Amino acid sequence: MKSFSVREKSWMFYDWGSSAFSVIVTTAIFPIYYKAQASEAGISSVDSTAYLGYTIAIFTFILAMIGPVLGTIADYQGLKKKFFISFMGLGIFSTFALIFVPEGEWLLLLIFFTLASLGSTGANLFYDAFLVDVTDDKRMNDVSSRGYGLGYIGSAIPFVLSITIILLAQQAILPISSVTASKIAFLITCLWWGVFALPLMKHVRQVHYLPRDSQPIRQSFKRLWHTLKHIKQYKYVSIFLLAYFFYIDGVGTIISMSTAYGTDVGLTATTLLIVLLATQIVAAPFSVLYGKLAERYSAKFMLNIGIFVYIIICAYGYFLQTALDFWILAMLVASSQGGIQALSRSYFAKLIPKQNSNEFFGFYNIFGKFASVSGPLLLAVTAQITGKSNAGILSLIGLFIAGLVILHFVPSDKKLNI
Repeated sequence: MKSFSVREKSWMFYDWGSSAFSVIVTTAIFPIYYKAQASEAGISSVDSTAYLGYTIAIFTFILAMIGPVLGTIADYQGLKKKFFISFMGLGIFSTFALIFVPEGEWLLLLIFFTLASLGSTGANLFYDAFLVDVTDDKRMNDVSSRGYGLGYIGSAIPFVLSITIILLAQQAILPISSVTASKIAFLITCLWWGVFALPLMKHVRQVHYLPRDSQPIRQSFKRLWHTLKHIKQYKYVSIFLLAYFFYIDGVGTIISMSTAYGTDVGLTATTLLIVLLATQIVAAPFSVLYGKLAERYSAKFMLNIGIFVYIIICAYGYFLQTALDFWILAMLVASSQGGIQALSRSYFAKLIPKQNSNEFFGFYNIFGKFASVSGPLLLAVTAQITGKSNAGILSLIGLFIAGLVILHFVPSDKKLNI
């Protein structure tokens, strides 16, 4: 990484630390732990999956509503990092609080999970907006993709440590219960996340900003309203956000609900954890590969490739029955999930005015989060109506097709004036 500046590396290494939350809490260990606690409380498997889907829909809706306002305020000089640290602190503290939830209290688990997720996704809003402060337009695809790649590698380390503790506890090699082992995993997440956020807090600063106003909140609402009134001036931003709304809906739903879905089709916790670890390892080089190919062909072209892969994933997921099927599905996800997210971020960063990056990433966030409301909600409702979780997976194909069609109307980033 000698070719990257200290600011670029410090920014990328936040992904190394914060991705532990995405893997351990959002995707892997927490869903399994939560479903076990819900089962102990007498909640059926299908209902507990649905409740998790409703919870994800609720916290993403909350953040979608406040994201643009917070982002607009944070565009003023010196505020971006303060907002970032505040949300990161909420995420780490709420994750730590999961350790103290009594067994069987599944609802309290969901409450702290909601707060932790608000903190994590809120911090990521400002972290994404920092991309314009740490690098230039020509390097954004590579820096953004490598951030995701480092995230997959970095999150694999605490993930391996966590699942090792859990498996040793299950086999009675360690003198602790599986519940205690899961709580240790939550503690590891907090420590890993906090430590690797330190380089960003030390070396990254807000380069592009607006001069601080005497009434920043009032002026922020005025700016936000002005942007909404003149949104037609940002034609390609609007079109891209609409496309992003559809395809990222499916991506986010598959990521957040994959473990619960695998549990519903009868896979053991051990199998799920091993598959998810392999997914992290495989996703790292593919994320970097997406960035390299985007430099050669364009980010838009590679986004089209990623969306097409996800259409295949949804179709295959409907017929998933065995552990081998889940392995194949996981490797397909690994091939594209990091790349599609990284290039969406870098493509959007190229479209927006740099001094208003937080405001526009607030809109980026609201489209992404409103999409994340509809996807899990669609899966949850479909699962309860049909009694089959895989029926909801198939319905996501329409979202990817809509995103693919709309993305056709934005220019290649190779043709942007950058």
